[in-house]
Amino acid sequence: MTSERFSGTAPLLVGIMPKQHPEVLQTAATLAARLGTPLVCAFVDEASYLVEWDPARSAHRLSLHPDADDEDIRTLTAELKSDIQSAVDQVPPGSGTVDWTLRTLAGDPARALGQLAAEANVPMIIVGTSERGFSHRLSEALNGSVGAWLTHHQSKPVLVVPYRMPAHEDRP
Repeated sequence: MTSERFSGTAPLLVGIMPKQHPEVLQTAATLAARLGTPLVCAFVDEASYLVEWDPARSAHRLSLHPDADDEDIRTLTAELKSDIQSAVDQVPPGSGTVDWTLRTLAGDPARALGQLAAEANVPMIIVGTSERGFSHRLSEALNGSVGAWLTHHQSKPVLVVPYRMPAHEDRP
């Protein structure tokens, strides 16, 4: 992991979330390594809302759940960092190295990723497809698809990484 600011090449932006299928991070890390560009991994906390935007740092936000424990936030951040490092460690040999950073944003995931992409002038946004299941379909019906919103409202290319497990297999 490197500092928040990258010198030289603009970073790729990947939207991440806890327990996300690993193909998203693996694809983003491999692509970043092959292109020789850094990777900004952004987690959007939907339980918070944005009170100030500062692209150089994580968003300043207020929790919609003020009882949320700082220890829970640290645990979540540690889990996400571990997932990112695991994906970076799986980059095929000879592809190059990946400098990465984790950013925590607030609010609507699609709009937060779009705003960060514009501010950081990233060449591409990478997101995953929705998980299968009734609760995920209901959430997508109510909130919309992050990938679909980004492809319709961004001037940046959007790579939507599919969930590769065949439909007939259960998720472990």
